[in-house]
Amino acid sequence: MSDALVIGVLALQGDVREHLVALAAADAVARPVRRPEELADVDGLVIPGGESTTISKLAVLFGLMEPLRARVRDGMPVYGTCAGMIMLAEKILDPRSGQETVGGIDMIVRRNAFGRQNESFEAAVDVKGVTGEPVEGVFIRAPWVESVGAGAEVLAEHDGHVVAVRQGNALATSFHPELTGDHRVHALFVDMARAKRTGESL
Repeated sequence: MSDALVIGVLALQGDVREHLVALAAADAVARPVRRPEELADVDGLVIPGGESTTISKLAVLFGLMEPLRARVRDGMPVYGTCAGMIMLAEKILDPRSGQETVGGIDMIVRRNAFGRQNESFEAAVDVKGVTGEPVEGVFIRAPWVESVGAGAEVLAEHDGHVVAVRQGNALATSFHPELTGDHRVHALFVDMARAKRTGESL
């Protein structure tokens, strides 16, 4: 087995390239994942932003949904941004017809909670576990977390709403850190994946 830490990016829809760049900057080998056999070869996975209903339906179509759920249940590190946060929720308020989630974080998420595309904005967000200055969060049709269960840890809030959560090896943010050139959130996730592989705690 190679010593390189391999992190996949679910490449069905959304801002895949930006995540690949951010992960590489955080010292991981980054690969797109479209098929179950590619999923089997990664140490962790990023589920990018995009349209959560489309990502859900494509994951089912490409035969990825069940293998992804199984790997997340088994503790594979996974990080979801925006639509990816919705994919990691146990429950969605007002889901679209046929929309499924992977699960992994005991939270209820509201889709498009911060408004439509033309109401997108940037804001400085203090994220627990990320040292230094606040993270510049890009919110694009972003969800927020309505509530979290006992097993989930709130890492950040904005305007009174939860926008970053972690539960075990699963991490989720409402915002898009991959669009800013600040790779500290990705570095946190890479550290989580490395700790998982070495058996350490982070």
